[in-house]
Amino acid sequence: MPGNSSRKGAIRKTTKKPTAGSGGRVKRGLEGKGPTPKANERPYHAAYKAEKKTQRSASQQSQRRRKSTDAEWIAGRNSVLEALREDVPVTAVYVAEGAERDGRLREVFKIVADKGLNILEVSKGELDRMTSTAVHQGLAARIPTYEYAHPDDLLDLARANHEPPLIVALDSVTDPRNLGAVIRSAAGFGAHGVVIPERRAAGMTAAAWKSSAGAAARIPVAQTVNLVRQLKAFQDAGCMVIGLAAEGEVSLPDLDLADGPLVVVIGSEGDGLSRLVTETCDQLVSIPMANNLESLNAGVAASVALYSIARARA
Repeated sequence: MPGNSSRKGAIRKTTKKPTAGSGGRVKRGLEGKGPTPKANERPYHAAYKAEKKTQRSASQQSQRRRKSTDAEWIAGRNSVLEALREDVPVTAVYVAEGAERDGRLREVFKIVADKGLNILEVSKGELDRMTSTAVHQGLAARIPTYEYAHPDDLLDLARANHEPPLIVALDSVTDPRNLGAVIRSAAGFGAHGVVIPERRAAGMTAAAWKSSAGAAARIPVAQTVNLVRQLKAFQDAGCMVIGLAAEGEVSLPDLDLADGPLVVVIGSEGDGLSRLVTETCDQLVSIPMANNLESLNAGVAASVALYSIARARA
């Protein structure tokens, strides 16, 4: 019947207004969300977290590498002069304003000119700041961070010289002056190199360079992640490993391994050889002394042992 709004098919009118933009939202909803993101692009996926962790680790390693390139300083007239004479890789020399021109300083100027190095004049206060208030005597040299050799390089050097290897290894020696003294003795008595652990041990800082009196430029120093593992690698290469210890079963003059491939291990200043290193050594050797001293420091012990070995080899 006309006017009957309840009949089937009638159009029902409404006063409600459509929501603005609803057509666009419906259209987008019908279009779908596109391809599924890759696993490493989804923030809550394990692959995404693993990749971010790897990136953070790589960034931290890169920062450590950049930090390791910081320069070191050699301070003092004798130390700088010796470093220049021994071709230590000096990048620049700094002299304090008004520094007394003595014979050492004039020789430094000559060597610097011959090598084509930079020499810069700064105030005493600035030189104090750069060298961390070291006793520089108005002269300091800047050197790059030391580039360590690989332990295998020491065996290669001995092989190239047609000599039985003689290697010095340090077990947790933390004083850089002792490290420098050991390097100086190793160079002086014909060793093919020095091996030090990467952690909990002194590295080749300016203090070690200074104590070595330039010897670090003549003999390679290698780092190893695990000293015990490296000693076993030397043993596999045919070397005998001896450790210096007060309780050694063999006295140094009676050592009959001196003329063969040899690794001499020297312990830390206070604790001596660690347990694992002691167990790894083929033989423990003592240095005889007239009085009951507690121990020799690493630098002195290295000098005595290497002198005795050099005599035996000669």
